[in-house]
Amino acid sequence: MSEINISSANPEQIIAFQGHHGAYSHLACRKARPHLNPVPCGTFTEAMQMVERGQAGLAMIPIENSTAGRVEEIYRQLPKTHLSIIGEHFESINHCLIGLKGSTLADIRTACSHPQALAQCDNNIMKLGLETDVKSDTAGAAHEIMQLQDKSRAAIASSLAAELYDMEILRENFQDHDGNTTRFIVLSREAELPDYHQGQQYLTSLMFRVRNLPAALYKAMGGFATNGINMVKLESYMDTGSFQATSFYMDVEAHQSEPGMINALEELAFFAQDIRILGTYKPHQWRQQGGVLS
Repeated sequence: MSEINISSANPEQIIAFQGHHGAYSHLACRKARPHLNPVPCGTFTEAMQMVERGQAGLAMIPIENSTAGRVEEIYRQLPKTHLSIIGEHFESINHCLIGLKGSTLADIRTACSHPQALAQCDNNIMKLGLETDVKSDTAGAAHEIMQLQDKSRAAIASSLAAELYDMEILRENFQDHDGNTTRFIVLSREAELPDYHQGQQYLTSLMFRVRNLPAALYKAMGGFATNGINMVKLESYMDTGSFQATSFYMDVEAHQSEPGMINALEELAFFAQDIRILGTYKPHQWRQQGGVLS
């Protein structure tokens, strides 16, 4: 699947992503780490494992979308890895409905894409009366249609995918909402803890499991509130096969070394277990620009 010879390439110059060339993860790699060689993988797990095995220096992984919500699979995979988050990237998602050269909207009967992309374009799909066909990634759907040469099928994918596979853009901005944005995390084998400077902005991501106690989550969060730590994301997930206790992923606006964060983590330890700091890193410019990408 790769454009480069992985066996002869310097692993530290490789950034792995899930999907085919032309996927939005590929676009994110090009923008966030343009000096690295993007290498496509069949699954998110494969991309993460390339980093864990030392075959790639980094992995670019989508974690949530402003329209379709979280990428649930990632929350199940993160606890199984030993990777660290060293950065984030926000990518504006402008979906295109793309078909074979010479096809028109009147030819299309089925829209093919990743479940997230289908969800982000659901209203427009229904307006056109199209059936849907779920694929493993957006660009992969375009690649398959190009191989099948079926004019009744269109992919929901990027303009880059249309360019790479020599296909026709039948409709641009096919997503239901303007400002459709995906947040990616950059994963590495080694943590890259930035130096702490008072007044600078930082994000810290962590995972933990609350103890099976009354109001455990409320009490676990109390330390962040009393120490003035702003929580910007909290996601629950089940990873033990049991309903006895819930695990959480959390992003807070703090450096893990600052006094307030140290105090909050100490209090968290009384009401939670399996606490793991995934990383501390500088926030993407999207946050400073009020959710607008330049």
